[in-house]
Amino acid sequence: MNTDTTQEYTRVAIVTGAAQGIGRAIALRLAADGLDVAVADLPGQIDSLNAVVEEIEQLGRKAIAVIADVSKEEDVKAMVEATVSALGRLDVMVANAGVVNGAGGVVSVMDAKVEDWQKGWDVNIRGTLLCYQYAARQMVKQGAGGRIIGASSICGQRGYAGVGGYCISKAAVRSMTQTAGALALIIKFGSPTHASKALELRKEGITVNAYAPGVIETKMTIMQADEGHYHGYGLKQFFKIPDVRTGKPADVANVASFLASPHSHFITGQTISVDDGVHFA
Repeated sequence: MNTDTTQEYTRVAIVTGAAQGIGRAIALRLAADGLDVAVADLPGQIDSLNAVVEEIEQLGRKAIAVIADVSKEEDVKAMVEATVSALGRLDVMVANAGVVNGAGGVVSVMDAKVEDWQKGWDVNIRGTLLCYQYAARQMVKQGAGGRIIGASSICGQRGYAGVGGYCISKAAVRSMTQTAGALALIIKFGSPTHASKALELRKEGITVNAYAPGVIETKMTIMQADEGHYHGYGLKQFFKIPDVRTGKPADVANVASFLASPHSHFITGQTISVDDGVHFA
């Protein structure tokens, strides 16, 4: 694995689900770290995406907004192509996009409808896999290593009653990260001369890791039960989580910043909890 911590070019990142919350915080942190950034999200988020682009440019970095539904392969392929075309390369993929409500909402395993859970899995599992695949292909082509980062959750560390669809999807991200980071990922190149080729990403200087947030102060974690208490109170009560601190998006961005850096070259296949000690790996 390449352990060089210097480069003669400006590194480029893609952050999905970057219009708000954790994704926005990661995009801004990577820009502050000196990377140019492509921020991606759904069509309804274009105004928020453009605002993030302006914030990144104010930090002195280049940025583009890309509309992409990560559950659609053609969108992910086009997202990577647009990034390389506009910013020159791809060095860091942060597959942050994910949904909770789309994963079936609050329902028991006995009452769950598979088709409802599938909607969440299309984004959280299929979307993450597509981002991993297309990023890896581009990074291998460039031959300069790279960083692939996924979004798991404390719900991927253990099961929680009522949100099985979401827990399953985030556990899948954790397993996918281990598989891509430590074993072999089959990468199919379009050219018939390359056919299908198995590559160990770590031997290509590409690391694959994930972060697993606990209760973080975002729109996704707001609950009515928070009223009269604090942001995160309702979620902790629902999941019977100890009364630890509620984190900020910047707390997750700090971890993503390290995982995206050249200094993390000796870490791969790991899912790092960012939860104030709720879970111990």
